[in-house]
Amino acid sequence: MMPELGKYAFAVLSSYGVTIVLLSVIVLASVRRARKVRAALDEIESRRGS
Repeated sequence: MMPELGKYAFAVLSSYGVTIVLLSVIVLASVRRARKVRAALDEIESRRGS
């Protein structure tokens, strides 16, 4: 259930929207970086083991 926001509805809802978008970008960037780091670590470990 949504509370009545009155004249502040646009500001509040756009703030929520921007927050959700930014959090999504941060999560996606973190996952992408983790994959790159994991791949680099696997490469280093495979060279070291050979």
